[in-house]
Amino acid sequence: MAFNVLIVDDSSSMRAVIKKVISMSGFKTDQCLFAGHGKEAFKVLADNRVDVILSDINMSEMNGLEFLAEIKKDDLLKKIPVILITTESGEKRMQEAFELGADGFIKKPFLPQEVKERLYEALGVSDEGEYEEEDIEEDDEDLDF
Repeated sequence: MAFNVLIVDDSSSMRAVIKKVISMSGFKTDQCLFAGHGKEAFKVLADNRVDVILSDINMSEMNGLEFLAEIKKDDLLKKIPVILITTESGEKRMQEAFELGADGFIKKPFLPQEVKERLYEALGVSDEGEYEEEDIEEDDEDLDF
């Protein structure tokens, strides 16, 4: 299964690095979309289906925490997992992010395997990138469709 990923970072070189790390990790993407800050990300979200968002915290225009807070106010967008990326290691900042609804946190510098693990965790998929199949009860097998 392949996923659409939105990478939000005010540095174009960092967006390229994150995309490369995702590719190196073996995480399967259909599309990698980009935005330079939170306001731009909302424009991308209006026109595209996105499965997961990787966002820097420190950005101009609308930073990652402001972006996260706004996403969680929207009934449709709040279901998209958001993983925050930062150089900060403060417990207070991480706690604030989780209270706002962050689904994960990645500290720079990061390794491909760590990025892949956080993406899989946020999406609720197995280590192979597939959704877990629900157990089917025997009674359900006889249903005609």
